[in-house]
Amino acid sequence: MNEDAKPGSLYLCATPIGNLEDVTLRALRIMREVSLIAAEDTRHTRKLLSRYDIHTPLTSYHEHNKREKGPKLVAQLKEGKDIALVSDAGTPGISDPGQELVLLAVEEGLTVIPVPGASAVIAALTSSGLSTGRFAFEGFLPRVRKERNKVLNQIVAEERTFVFYESPQRIMKTLQEILTFAGDRNIVVARELTKVHEEILRGQISQIIEHFRGHSPKGEFTVVLDGRNDKTKELPIRSSSDLYKMVTGYLVQGFDKKGAIKETARTIGISKKEVYSAVLEVENK
Repeated sequence: MNEDAKPGSLYLCATPIGNLEDVTLRALRIMREVSLIAAEDTRHTRKLLSRYDIHTPLTSYHEHNKREKGPKLVAQLKEGKDIALVSDAGTPGISDPGQELVLLAVEEGLTVIPVPGASAVIAALTSSGLSTGRFAFEGFLPRVRKERNKVLNQIVAEERTFVFYESPQRIMKTLQEILTFAGDRNIVVARELTKVHEEILRGQISQIIEHFRGHSPKGEFTVVLDGRNDKTKELPIRSSSDLYKMVTGYLVQGFDKKGAIKETARTIGISKKEVYSAVLEVENK
């Protein structure tokens, strides 16, 4: 190692979230000029580099190798190499392991330079039609029940617009839970942003749930939820009809009736007997 070498810089290069034209001229220049590009998925990034005839060496840096690879990349920065960090899509460091590499670099006193660009959060928020003045971003909601319920309870009182990511496998369950915890608010569900099958759905939570009952959710989702206001101050009323709709939502996801009742009861924090009674009440009308 050359101790007299000037340390390199870590560039956080935003890349397209779908359409390959959504990349800045500066990001393309940086990726050409650096010594190395650290990519979340080298196969994915190679498509972008090929499109713009960039031949900079690639190395992988992702969730499963970050502890081993992070220190090695920092060592290369200290040797004087400039490195561009890119994620699969959008701005690195948001809901991906890039934040750990940035922390390592900052702790070593190295220069970290943002190269801004595409962001699914901002794209969904600005096109939502909901308030953009104040918003909160959660990333992906926790999967662990206790932590997840904590976040869902926070949403009830959140006055800012609330933005988060969700997968096609969990979007229906999440919408059902938010409906239960926060009431039937206005919501925008953006699917496959900037891609061929881009779709932006606007309406109340119950309407979006109804849409997905007839259209299987596909692609990655960015969800924008209206904050609590004068029209949504009251806590949701968990009527028999509400409980029945939630059970039905779980049935659509593949639960059997017993499992759907159990999941509804666990989500809300009431007894299975209470949910079962509500279902019988609606079915016997």
